[in-house]
Amino acid sequence: MEKHPNLSRIRIVLVEPQDGANIGSVCRAMKTMGITELAITGTKEYDENRVRTLALHAYDLYESHLRFENLQQALADTVLSVGASRRRGKNRKYFALLPEQLAQRIAQTGAGTVAIVFGREADGLTDAELALCHMGVRIPTSDAFPSLNLSQAVQIITYTLYRELAPSLGFTPIVETRLQEVAQTIGESFDKIHFYKQDEQSEVERFFRDILARATLSEKEAKRIEKMFIKMARLKVHKDIAEAGAPSGDEIENPME
Repeated sequence: MEKHPNLSRIRIVLVEPQDGANIGSVCRAMKTMGITELAITGTKEYDENRVRTLALHAYDLYESHLRFENLQQALADTVLSVGASRRRGKNRKYFALLPEQLAQRIAQTGAGTVAIVFGREADGLTDAELALCHMGVRIPTSDAFPSLNLSQAVQIITYTLYRELAPSLGFTPIVETRLQEVAQTIGESFDKIHFYKQDEQSEVERFFRDILARATLSEKEAKRIEKMFIKMARLKVHKDIAEAGAPSGDEIENPME
């Protein structure tokens, strides 16, 4: 599968993770979202069976992971580094991006590796480690229980990046001229069933155009809507013909096909 350039250049950095099972869960979270470059800082050796048990088919990320003695080395070749932290303080970042804002920032950043840094399971990143990062990212959580485990945090951020940065496969959004065509079809269908009491067609078409624009229709959805309204109008015509006792020659197309 071809990887999106903005996803393939993202490096997930784990600072001295405490347990191999958490690393395995992170690998799985990353791979499901098309992000495959993992870096780990520190010299600790991990039980590979614990990593494999949680990683499952994402174990190859651990097999190819980068190992650095410290965070400074892990960030040395990056063009943008972002520390994940929910805490604030005098020696921490003045502000932190939301995951969606981070995706926009990555899209605007020139070529090169982008590192997203996650701290230790127990106490996160130190002030000094966060200071090595260019900016922070935070995941909004309830004040009553704001804690997320390591793999959950990685999953939320990588999911957001995938959703915002990866191409929408199989989705073709319609342009304004096509949107107007759909609205016109709706307007004309209402006219055929004698819906209007006054000169309202242009207003109704504009009303539906605005609603459909906010819905961000695909071409497939637009065609289906058109078929529904066309069928509605034809049903009315056929009913009128049947009541008048005249034969009808047109078959009604199923809009759900």
